[in-house]
Amino acid sequence: MVEKIRVRATLNGEPVDFLVAPYVSLLDTLRDELGLTGTKEGCNDGNCGACTVNLDGRIVDSCCVLGAEIDGSAVETIEGMAEPGKLHPLQQAFLEEAALQCGICTPGFLISAKALLDKEPHPSEDRIRFWLAGNLCRCTGYDKIVKAVQKAAESA
Repeated sequence: MVEKIRVRATLNGEPVDFLVAPYVSLLDTLRDELGLTGTKEGCNDGNCGACTVNLDGRIVDSCCVLGAEIDGSAVETIEGMAEPGKLHPLQQAFLEEAALQCGICTPGFLISAKALLDKEPHPSEDRIRFWLAGNLCRCTGYDKIVKAVQKAAESA
């Protein structure tokens, strides 16, 4: 039996303390150990961006990070994006611009876009496309997603 590692971190602004096997990804830790199923598994090898989270101010593919590696860190997932009863402006813009279909990629796009707008409140279209380049969508095409990010930036 594998000995689990104790991890203490901040998750969506709240302290968490849990045990995880040393080989379990952050993606699986979030979904299976912590019950946060908003972060989606797409490729499970760091190519699609569906599992993107914010780790200490950097966007990362949670399938490529071990759950044990977040000890002492701050992680923001899609569950931490909105306030109770109120969508984040990016989430609202995605709805209004029909920038989602199946939803597998949506959490990753939203986390990536939020990280961009936190650093650059009014980015150019080129900057938006650059920041979202690590996220793949097989349903909507990218124009609606870019328009949604532009709309959220204008409303800020």
